[in-house]
Amino acid sequence: MTHDARSRPPVHALLADGTTTCIRAVRPDDHSQLRGLYEEMSPENLRLRFFTASRRSAAQAADRACAAARPGYRALLAETKDQIIGLAEYERAGEPETAEISLAVAEGLHHRGVGTLLLEHLVSAARADGITAFTADALAENHEVLRVFAGLGLRTARCFDGPEVRCTIQLEEDETYLTAVEERGSAADVASLQPLLRPGSIAVVGAGRKAGSVGRAVLRNLRTGGFTRQLFTVNPSVSSLMSVPAYPSVGALPRVPDLAVLAVPASALPATAEECGKAGVRALVVVTAGLDAVQATALLATCRTYGMRLVGPNCLGVSNTDKEVALDATFAARRPRPGTAGVAVQSGGVGIALLDGLSRLGLGISTFVSLGDKYDVSGNDLLQWWECDGVTDLALLHLESFGNPRAFSRTARRVTRRIPVLTVDAGRTDAGRRAAASHTAAAAPRTMTRQALFTQAGITATRTIAELIQTAALLHSQPAPDGNRVAIITNAGGAGVLAADACAEAELTLPLLPADLTADLLAVLPEGASTTNPIDATAAVSEDQLRKCVDRLTLSGSVDAVLVVLVPTAVATATGADLARALTQAPGRHAGAVVAVRLDQELPVRLLPTTTTGSIPSYADPQSAARSLAHAVRRARWLSRPPGSVPDLARIETAQAHAVADAWLAGHPEGGWLDPRTCAELLACYGIPQLRWAWAETEDEAVIAAERLRGPDGRVVLKAHWPGLLHKSEQGAIHLDLQGDAQVRAAFRDFETRFAGLLSGVVVQPLAERGTEMFAGVVQDEVFGPLVLFGLGGSATELLADHSARLAPLTDFDVHDLITSPRCAPLLFGHGGGGPVDLEGLEQLLHRLSRMAGDLPQLAEADFNPVLARPGGVTALDARVRLLPRTAHDPYLRRLR
Repeated sequence: MTHDARSRPPVHALLADGTTTCIRAVRPDDHSQLRGLYEEMSPENLRLRFFTASRRSAAQAADRACAAARPGYRALLAETKDQIIGLAEYERAGEPETAEISLAVAEGLHHRGVGTLLLEHLVSAARADGITAFTADALAENHEVLRVFAGLGLRTARCFDGPEVRCTIQLEEDETYLTAVEERGSAADVASLQPLLRPGSIAVVGAGRKAGSVGRAVLRNLRTGGFTRQLFTVNPSVSSLMSVPAYPSVGALPRVPDLAVLAVPASALPATAEECGKAGVRALVVVTAGLDAVQATALLATCRTYGMRLVGPNCLGVSNTDKEVALDATFAARRPRPGTAGVAVQSGGVGIALLDGLSRLGLGISTFVSLGDKYDVSGNDLLQWWECDGVTDLALLHLESFGNPRAFSRTARRVTRRIPVLTVDAGRTDAGRRAAASHTAAAAPRTMTRQALFTQAGITATRTIAELIQTAALLHSQPAPDGNRVAIITNAGGAGVLAADACAEAELTLPLLPADLTADLLAVLPEGASTTNPIDATAAVSEDQLRKCVDRLTLSGSVDAVLVVLVPTAVATATGADLARALTQAPGRHAGAVVAVRLDQELPVRLLPTTTTGSIPSYADPQSAARSLAHAVRRARWLSRPPGSVPDLARIETAQAHAVADAWLAGHPEGGWLDPRTCAELLACYGIPQLRWAWAETEDEAVIAAERLRGPDGRVVLKAHWPGLLHKSEQGAIHLDLQGDAQVRAAFRDFETRFAGLLSGVVVQPLAERGTEMFAGVVQDEVFGPLVLFGLGGSATELLADHSARLAPLTDFDVHDLITSPRCAPLLFGHGGGGPVDLEGLEQLLHRLSRMAGDLPQLAEADFNPVLARPGGVTALDARVRLLPRTAHDPYLRRLR
């Protein structure tokens, strides 16, 4: 057993049926239960497990698992309500990177995913221990365990030897394995949410007789909303409340409710949750607010112990408008309109705004969950529910925090290819908070990290609630535009100019229309119309003329969307309302997106029903319409390209990199910035190109190094170094363009004089050739993981802040976006006649930086500035790396928060 095998904290995870189990290391006091686990097996299962039906095997297996810690052995068990239901073990075999595994599941608990879940956790632990393969012996007739091994998603080989088969399982984490884990997790997640969102019975605990109480409001909404299943309330003072039968306690209810809504004081909450758990309640919605740390800990611990999913605390409640359920367990003043938008929010106020806005729009709600303080159920859970509920075609999120962003990103990438996922980018004021530790940390505020997550996952991120609803209206009602080409048609020239400005600001283009199309348009429009883009159809345009014009534009292939801007006029036959009718009475769906702007419209956005089953979004101002179109264009662009892949890289020495990091941290247990030699050694493990350099601690060593490193022009650079030095240029710790021994000596002496007591040595380098100075870096966010940044380098990197960012691991598309997103990108592609730089070299540098950040959890940040990009190659001229004593965290391991 490794040194930390019994110190790893227990985690809870979902089984295939949605119930919860605890995965933890085996302890010595588990002996009697483990022995019982085996003794209760049928003779047949004992034979399959031990190749013999002897009961002595049970005691021997329990002895082995509970023995004193020993190198190379690890045992994990699954436990539900203090009962052990499964055990998985590995022990290193003859080869240090291979381990023999065994698996046991309690009698009667097969086919619930216990063994598979245990093996997933065992695989994660083994990888952290440096094990790359599992082996296992089984009887060839033991089809159950062979299916478990084969279904893991890992590369598995079988070797048959008579009645036995030896399985070898490679532990490499690839896309196949992650997808398999994801699919199992999604199915378990959805099953666990059934009691919450489709409960067969509900108990409201804490509803009182006093009007205006939260509990009473929840009970009223459930009753008047037509909840189709059994409803109870718990109140020891009455026999019924609002015609709902009341009982003195949860234990006294005539049946165990699937869902309990708790609206009791914070002081009573832990005991009430405990009562629910003991009774067998499957899910809790806690609207209570104001929990202290002790109450919060007790609430979550109770939910984990008894396997209850938890929404809240401090939440508005949950709704499911499916008529088979008619669930409105909220204290909102108005009932949500049934529809197809799934909504999950952390803020109750935001939730009310979205419920009202979507209902007023006519889009309506499929399911609504107010996450509150989000102790358990999260946006990730809801995305998986909406993905397969058969109703939701639009997902709206308001998340103030992320429990596991990388798992959320994988889920969102999958879900958003099926339905649009929208969010409000809350907390943007973080952009004003800048760390002073390094260029990388300064360039990576939390808002940039969130935006990288949204961009890579294909999530549509808006800036306000109003913009969220406006964009939802377009994505719900119109096909995604194939590009950003927009034609504007208006009955008032000035309104067309405003719309053109709005489109330009939203990065939409107004192309010149081809001659044959303009001729066709002139043939149907009134005399005096102009067919430049924007198209001025004049105030005399009729419904029929406008309809024909829109149809020709959408079918032309010359534009991807049509923006119709209408103003009321004095012309009797061309009022704004009449012209809008021209859009809604089309014979069928248009070939491209069609959006209306009616400047006299009172509501910010409306959906105009068409004579077909569709609708057209109508906005009160051009800016809202253009922003919504731009979001739709970005979504279509994201959908149009494949997911991308993380390339295999040559010359990667991960084991050596771990050795370098571990050795340095052993001498610096609190972490810090690496010295130049250790930094260069670490970068060499990943094949990251560096300019030639030498370390010198004396004046003579500097002269000798300069002589060796001088290029054809004979010039060198001296850079001072001491622990903690970050900004060399700002502190005058660099001398450039040094020629001859005398200048090298003078520069060294200058450092010695000005940095007396600090200087530990100098880095000597040849003067670099001319090129484009870029910046590349990575910062390890404790929540989001490693974020890779790229942009303009040199001394102005922070001042100009011309950077783009993506979360690691980087796919080929992520790297392309990093290189092309900064404003300075044209410099890399030969702007000004210099020819393109080595783009493949830049891509390799970013991929290698991403790999290093993913391999080393100790890597707090890395800063390459400048990176010299030239047609002939890419080189890091200056590199700094900071390590911290951190352990690896498996972001894709199935576990509850």
